[in-house]
Amino acid sequence: MAKPTRPILLSIALSCLASGCLVVASTAQAKETLILAIGGEPEQGFDPLLGWGQYGNPLFQSTLLSRDKHLSPQPELATAWSLSEDRLTWTLTLRDDARFADGTPLTADDVAYTFNAAAQAGGRADLSALEQAKAVGSDTVMLQLRAPRITFLDQLVTLGIVPHAERQNSYSDGYGRQPMGSGPYQLVEWQEGEQLIVERNPYFYGPTPAFDRLVFLFTGEDATLSAAHAGQVDIAAVPPALAANVPAHMQRLTMESVDNRGILFPMRFTNGEHAASGAPIGNDVTADLAIRQAINLAVDRDTLVEVALHGYGRPAFGPADGLPWSDEEEQMEAPNLAHAADILDAAGWQLHDDGLRYKDDLPARFRLTYPAGDTTRQLLAEVSAEMVRPLGIEMQPTGRHWDDIQREALHQDAILFGFGSHSPQEIYYLFHSQHAGNGFYNSGFYANAAVDAHLDAAQAAESIEQANREWQAAQWDGATGYGVRGDSSWAWLVNLEHVYFANTCLDVGELGVAPHGHGWPVTANLLEWRWTCD
Repeated sequence: MAKPTRPILLSIALSCLASGCLVVASTAQAKETLILAIGGEPEQGFDPLLGWGQYGNPLFQSTLLSRDKHLSPQPELATAWSLSEDRLTWTLTLRDDARFADGTPLTADDVAYTFNAAAQAGGRADLSALEQAKAVGSDTVMLQLRAPRITFLDQLVTLGIVPHAERQNSYSDGYGRQPMGSGPYQLVEWQEGEQLIVERNPYFYGPTPAFDRLVFLFTGEDATLSAAHAGQVDIAAVPPALAANVPAHMQRLTMESVDNRGILFPMRFTNGEHAASGAPIGNDVTADLAIRQAINLAVDRDTLVEVALHGYGRPAFGPADGLPWSDEEEQMEAPNLAHAADILDAAGWQLHDDGLRYKDDLPARFRLTYPAGDTTRQLLAEVSAEMVRPLGIEMQPTGRHWDDIQREALHQDAILFGFGSHSPQEIYYLFHSQHAGNGFYNSGFYANAAVDAHLDAAQAAESIEQANREWQAAQWDGATGYGVRGDSSWAWLVNLEHVYFANTCLDVGELGVAPHGHGWPVTANLLEWRWTCD
């Protein structure tokens, strides 16, 4: 079959977001063109130096290593790797058949440039431990660290390699919107807010993808569901609340995940302080430990799973439940409103006739902010608020756009956040005081010197086993910690299952365990996907 021309491809994936109309390919074309509505449009583009790929498959770029379904490191661009005895130098040998989408070879110079540039960029790829990356010939790279860091291996798995600045199609400020990489696909057209069209990289060193083109549609939840029922997409991400409404020609797929949702509490009392962004810092209600403890005791996580997730998930008690760096004893029994009320009484929060508690005339009232348009977080916020209301605490569910949240609410409202990573590095970001106010990480300005010490010890550990003991101790060491037995800095609520509707002709193979939903984690095994119908 001849390849469709570019105008035809654009019409295949045209998304009329205002009216909800979609024009798509015929079944015959769908064998070569797969249409996906799985969200995940990155605000900063497809730039690994700014964070693209940290939560999933970078698609356009290759990484030095990959993970198998058990999260163990596997060869990718690197065929061999080793760490020096002093744990300060990584040495990696590269494969000799990797090429960028323009046909030029990928060499150690590109790898060294990527790591050095990412260290200076200050994006989600935290390379602050990197002293220098050096190419040793064309196929060997050395990564020298300032100090041992146990999680540095994770950057080898997630940082996509970009072309050296001296190349003709080199990395530049506009790279995120015109990425050049050695991954299985290359970008053809990105109409921001509407669609992205990609096609095979003819120079990809791995197996040839089954689909010549992928079209990603960036539609809202309702439009995505309508498109799925109309037969206009081949795979669609759906919120748990809509998971029962499976189109007749599609199958429901669930993907286990470490993707969680929880309430981050502002930890500082207000004193007129503002963050560098100008956002006010502090909340006099949530800064009180008794309030945070009471909320954690009042929330019925099993009910949240049933009501907000329709059973597609499990209760959450920490940021990494079930992973080796999480304390498996960080659990709570059934909700205990009586104990929660006793804690509030002892802390001076008195229940008044209006049903609200007060402490020195301060009402136990605060906003619980969630991103508008996210039905799952909205449900979690509303149901959680009803669960704590009998205690005399008023959480006010408030939907706002992310821009507004960052500008005004990020450090003074309780925020219903989502995180979840294959790396314990995220624990460091969320709870170390040096990351207080660092974007979405530790936006509540949590600080505990003992927790910092455990997190630093984990990063400097000589073995994964030793590091895991320190990660767990940061959660609770018998005296303090960031978890529910300690500072209760969050009220973690649920871990999600990712739910998709997929055409019955689409075989997606064995899905792994997904991290947080940014970056299309369902496509991690994209090279295994097949169209099974004639």
